[in-house]
Amino acid sequence: MMRIIIVAFILSFTLPGCQEVPGTPKPRAYPRIEYPAREYKMYDDPACPFTFQYPAYAEINMKKEKCWFDLAMPAFNARIHCSYLPLHTKEEYNDLVSDAFMIASKINERANYMEESRVTNAQGVGGLTLNWSGPAASPVHFFLTDTTAHFFKAALYFDSKVQPDSLAPISAFIKEDIDKMISSFAWKR
Repeated sequence: MMRIIIVAFILSFTLPGCQEVPGTPKPRAYPRIEYPAREYKMYDDPACPFTFQYPAYAEINMKKEKCWFDLAMPAFNARIHCSYLPLHTKEEYNDLVSDAFMIASKINERANYMEESRVTNAQGVGGLTLNWSGPAASPVHFFLTDTTAHFFKAALYFDSKVQPDSLAPISAFIKEDIDKMISSFAWKR
């Protein structure tokens, strides 16, 4: 009698698991993202020797250093960290460019691919953009300089775990705003 109860007990748990239940796979998709309208504001701090347009949905969070700030994008849990350094010597310029490439090589250790592009805008401002694909901590870096007196650098960061597939559409959207920043950037005379 005891054997029958034990067998019945075991079968009551194992038989339901043997039924074939038709599965429905989850469709592959990104989470729905509400992108803001493409509107821009002018950054023109009297203490800083540059101006540029930035997305209206971004908030400026100033840092302690003069002309250092974050363009915070709470809707995307992202920020563009911006910093300005005056140049006094050619060695300072070389050190800053070297530092930019040192940071790039560290990011490149985890990323799948890095694209490097020289940029020059209508105002004669030149520089370099670095774009990464794959699991990069920061998918976009750029610096703008006149090579003699000014050096501005910026990097896009997401304040979340790096998941390239999920962040790719947001990165592409923000990259267009970064392109607008670069194309509108000007040194004050």
